[in-house]
Amino acid sequence: MVYDLIVIGGGPAGYLAAERAGEGGLSVLLIEKRFIGGVCLNEGCVPSKALLYSAKLYHGAADGAKYGITVKDIKLDHKAVIERKKKVVNTLVTGIKSKLRKLKVTVVMAEAKITGRSSEGFTVAAGGETYTGSKLLIATGSVPVTPPIPGVKEGLASGFVATNREILDWETVPEKLVIIGGGVIGLEMASYYNTAGSKVTVVEMLDKIAGPTDREISEILKANYEKAGIVFKLGCKVTGVTDGKVLYEEAGKQCEVAADKVLLSIGRRAFTEGLGLETIGVETERGKIKTDDTGLTNIAGVYATGDVNGVLMLAHTAYRETEVAVNNILGKKDHMRYNSIPSVIYTNPEVACVGENEETAKAKGIDFDVVKLSMMYSGRYVAENEGGDGIIKILINKKFKNVIGVHMIGNYSSEIIYGAAMMVETEMRVDDIKQIVFPHPSVSEIIREGIFEYKG
Repeated sequence: MVYDLIVIGGGPAGYLAAERAGEGGLSVLLIEKRFIGGVCLNEGCVPSKALLYSAKLYHGAADGAKYGITVKDIKLDHKAVIERKKKVVNTLVTGIKSKLRKLKVTVVMAEAKITGRSSEGFTVAAGGETYTGSKLLIATGSVPVTPPIPGVKEGLASGFVATNREILDWETVPEKLVIIGGGVIGLEMASYYNTAGSKVTVVEMLDKIAGPTDREISEILKANYEKAGIVFKLGCKVTGVTDGKVLYEEAGKQCEVAADKVLLSIGRRAFTEGLGLETIGVETERGKIKTDDTGLTNIAGVYATGDVNGVLMLAHTAYRETEVAVNNILGKKDHMRYNSIPSVIYTNPEVACVGENEETAKAKGIDFDVVKLSMMYSGRYVAENEGGDGIIKILINKKFKNVIGVHMIGNYSSEIIYGAAMMVETEMRVDDIKQIVFPHPSVSEIIREGIFEYKG
């Protein structure tokens, strides 16, 4: 049998590609070597949110006195949290598998390797069999970056050092947890394990946390973390990991911090090793598969979507990239745009942003204004956040008076940001947004307040 499409990788990009292609009437083979749902569903986005929600409920109870609620003997049962996380993952994975069956997608659980091409299409070996597809979609995702820091390799082997994969299954809470890297994964795990009882130290090479997040918002988030007891070592380079401690350099001095466990979280890289890309001549750049704005590689009929293209490693980006690729496979013209992809850090408080920030806008030579407003301008925020310090920043192009970026920190940010993304995507002007009716009272009204505050 020759399949219309072979998909390699069963994560967000891969399983959605199989679903969309199946819905489009194509015969589809999906090959996944570990588990359907990929890292996001099994070891990342979803399970981490299950942990963070438990932490949020704990904080609600612990801080309840501010709101007239007193709870005694509060306890976070880490084992119960992990068990619930497993149930959440299983529920969602089962749903995806059911949909794939309904769409008659053939699923093979094995490691795939492209072996070449024939007169009928591309050939892929998996599980001792060889399969042929008229077209290929590569969605093999990414893996954690493992730096050549002395002791890291040995620490990973012994279990002293963990990646996002292992930390979500720890059965016990370490007394002292050191996190190498102050990006999204590191911060979310710092938030949960701090709540669960760990003494958390974050060592970050940059002078700020949260990567490309707006600097002022990063500082507010850091202040909230520090208030909760998390310690940050910024501008510090980790020089070694040994049992019981992490070594780092700070201002030219050698320092160390004690650790029972270490989370290595300094980023991810596209996974292309051993795929056999060279057998059909797929072009890569620094380990990432190069694609155009339709997801097409340099080889006709071969597409790559999700983390493996290294453009923007977010599950929702992978979803849209995949829809674009499958649409083009089905003969529907579509192309990918990256200017309005929202980003969220699901901590307490939440951070969300979309579009340009002040640094990127300046680098592009855009003449813009910034409206900055306290979240206290939102009635619902005031009602639900005693002493909250959240803010919103709205960037507006001076020439066209349209919104080019929105950045916020505060509860509900993750649910509000999609509306801001639509404003950026559609290049909505200030006067257009003024005509939108926001529900009252809602935290989303902060966007309306910011827009009416603008006097440009």
